[in-house]
Amino acid sequence: MFDTLKRLFGSDPAEAHPEIDPHVAATALLVEAALADGIYADCEQDQIRSILSGAFGMDENKTEKVLTQAEELAETAIDHHRFTKVVKTCLDKQERIALLEQLWLVVLADGERSPFEDAFIRRIAPLLAVDDRERAFSRSRAEARIRAS
Repeated sequence: MFDTLKRLFGSDPAEAHPEIDPHVAATALLVEAALADGIYADCEQDQIRSILSGAFGMDENKTEKVLTQAEELAETAIDHHRFTKVVKTCLDKQERIALLEQLWLVVLADGERSPFEDAFIRRIAPLLAVDDRERAFSRSRAEARIRAS
């Protein structure tokens, strides 16, 4: 009996739950940003597809596969740490700041400012080790990109 308990509690959690693909983790954060206001609009989903193909260089098939996986993970997620941990480990600071700008692009895609979406990004930024100053600058850059398009 004690051997069984030792194996159960002594097992490495990383072995039980393999890491998420970094692209899927980042995409799950993009999906969660879109879901923050309770509405997952088509324009937000299109923005995520655009980010996947542009920033990550994915073809259409890979984009759909990653997006589907990320949507499933985001729908069942109980917190953001699972995703931010992977992203923080795999991306350097400039890439994490770029991801924050992409999060802003997603939440601003529908043309509506939601306090829930703002709060989501305020919670995510420190988990990605991005300070408030860089968070504000990333929002300004995202707003400028949207105005320019």
